[in-house]
Amino acid sequence: MHKYSLQDGAACALKDLLNRTRHEIPDEVIAKTHEVKFHSIEGDGRISTPCPFKETEAVSALKAVEAASVAAIADLRYGAESRKITIDLERAICFLFAAYICEIDGMNKAHPDVKSKLIDTDLLQAQSILYRRLSANLYETRTPGEYFHLHGSLEATKALNMIGLEGHRPDMTDYHDAINLIERHVQMFTAAELEKLNAEKQQAGVTCLKWEDFKKTSYGESKLEQGPWLIEKLETATPPVPFTSVRKARGKLRPLAGVRVIEMCRIIAGPAIGRTLAEYGADVIKITPPHLSDVPFFQVDGNMGKHTLSLDLRKPEDRSEFDSLLSTADVFLDGYRPGSLSRLGYGYEFLSSLAVSRGRGIVCISESCFGAIPPSSETSASEEAKAWAQRPGWQQIADCVSGVAWAQGTEFMDLDEPVVPPFPMSDYGTGCAGAIAALTGLYNRATKGGSWWGGVSLVGYDVYLMGLGLYEPQVLKPLKEEFREAGFFGAGAGGLRHNDSVDEVGKRALKAMRERRRGLFNADNCHEAYSEPYNAKVKYVKSAVRIEGVGIGFDRMTRPNGHDKGGWSGWDFSEGLIE
Repeated sequence: MHKYSLQDGAACALKDLLNRTRHEIPDEVIAKTHEVKFHSIEGDGRISTPCPFKETEAVSALKAVEAASVAAIADLRYGAESRKITIDLERAICFLFAAYICEIDGMNKAHPDVKSKLIDTDLLQAQSILYRRLSANLYETRTPGEYFHLHGSLEATKALNMIGLEGHRPDMTDYHDAINLIERHVQMFTAAELEKLNAEKQQAGVTCLKWEDFKKTSYGESKLEQGPWLIEKLETATPPVPFTSVRKARGKLRPLAGVRVIEMCRIIAGPAIGRTLAEYGADVIKITPPHLSDVPFFQVDGNMGKHTLSLDLRKPEDRSEFDSLLSTADVFLDGYRPGSLSRLGYGYEFLSSLAVSRGRGIVCISESCFGAIPPSSETSASEEAKAWAQRPGWQQIADCVSGVAWAQGTEFMDLDEPVVPPFPMSDYGTGCAGAIAALTGLYNRATKGGSWWGGVSLVGYDVYLMGLGLYEPQVLKPLKEEFREAGFFGAGAGGLRHNDSVDEVGKRALKAMRERRRGLFNADNCHEAYSEPYNAKVKYVKSAVRIEGVGIGFDRMTRPNGHDKGGWSGWDFSEGLIE
């Protein structure tokens, strides 16, 4: 097998990332990246995911900048010193499929009895039966060789009705029968017709493009000019907000101790931002409205370290409570479609005014599929750019529009069709980029003053990933053979195709990785502890970051959405979660 060093690859990816984002990163953070070392328990490391993409290298580079940002904040708070920084390559890749490693009472995402431990937040039953789950899937259109990713989001009925199908078909219990039925209806339309219907119905869905075709679109060209995150000033009137001189929180150096974060996000990417900030000691309140659906299992990992509240901002009493929390918040995470919170009165202008009136800046992070228009460009942006920003989307949508799905199918699985890669890796990668944007905003607020806006998107992460290039043929060939032998893919009737669901692709990938990459699932990469809110033991992935002298981990165990009451004080604390 061709010798390839993941450590060298991660170091090259870090150099590339710093070149792309040099103007977005404080000089002090760049200096800290020189102290980063990439570590693997397997020497030079082994490529772990059945994909042609440099996923481990990409996320390890992001984690390096994340760690350097935390170390720079630690210098501001505790005094400047040299701090060894280590990024664990195995844990970094585990971070990208943390939801598939996570367990509650020994049950993972696919366990048939796991629902018994969860709070049912699938309000519109999008996940209730196989047929409805397959409303979010990749299908061939009327034009041979042209593919469209239908996406029922958290609802399903609207997407199914759009192509002439009933919203509920409990009789469709066979996997392939359900896929074939839906695909036959998708094949009644061209991709252009589906795009038009999609826009009319305001559905998530996208034509599946190849990387070269994506880059030729005006939207693709604009994304190529950007790094995986954007940073700009929101207002300049407020003075610097230095970090307090408190050196320890419960005996540990915690660089973000006392930093207050409001998280208005669902599913994976946005919550991964808050989860990451919580690992460094931030107080994170995740606020979800009781009338909107969420995927129950993703909350188990995504809500680690947080306080969770249920508030409906359409109600005066809930709005008053939210305003009280927001009045002292340092970071505001917005994971809804751009403009959604503005319509409720919590747009950039309101947040800037709030910061100025209280004399203390705020850091606002926007996370979305296609990327929000930065505040400085809102008035000058083209109608086309605004239309792309407003489109709903999810991980699979980003992977299809950016060329990732086509590369997975053709370059790794030897198919002449696209396949959505296993696991929500672009979700977690976007979450890491969002955490960097938040950390940068906090650092800038402390040193320069003002309020700061950061923007990240799923497509932005995919563009960053594709920009690193695919593995060379001499590296890819033995990797493909290894995972073909392990049963992840192959020719014939049982082989994966474009219309196999992300659940099926992820299940096969996980099985093959457990067989061929057992080291990823070592006990040392995970921690298990009792969650009182769930009344169960929860296993989750440990941080890939180690910073000398800094405690990294969570102050409290996970809980479902809407579990808690009250404000910023009186929170529970779990012992033994900080390394």
